[in-house]
Amino acid sequence: MMDSQKKAERYGRLYDQISGLLHKSNNMLSNMSTIIAVLHHKMDYFFWTGFYLLQDGRLQVGPYQGSLACIDLQKDTGVCWAGIQTGQTVIVDDVAAFPGHIACDARSCSEIVVPLLDQEGKLVGVLDVDSSSKSSFDEIDALWLERIVRLVYSS
Repeated sequence: MMDSQKKAERYGRLYDQISGLLHKSNNMLSNMSTIIAVLHHKMDYFFWTGFYLLQDGRLQVGPYQGSLACIDLQKDTGVCWAGIQTGQTVIVDDVAAFPGHIACDARSCSEIVVPLLDQEGKLVGVLDVDSSSKSSFDEIDALWLERIVRLVYSS
């Protein structure tokens, strides 16, 4: 695990890189895909990285990188739906202990889910990141991933 200062510094660099890449984009799916690619390949403890988007009351996979994803997440179940229901970032140190956890890949051990809001502040989905190690995510991840997710609609 990387120490807190190194992690914050890395996120700062990634934020600047992503912000620069999205500077002239007006395509939200392209923005999501770019964010996912950068995060997935630059954060070594990110095992699965992607967005789940609300579509007609369903939470369905959007742009992602990693192993095969569940396309549709069972309503009101699991960590992603917890993020939708609360509108808050959810950090789970051990997914096996989370009631109703949806295991798209059994190698997932910890998870962070960050709400995605559109330009009007409407909740439209979540960023979902899984790690193959327990207790991979903390408040530094939450702070920076919340900032990065806001870049989807800020360009």
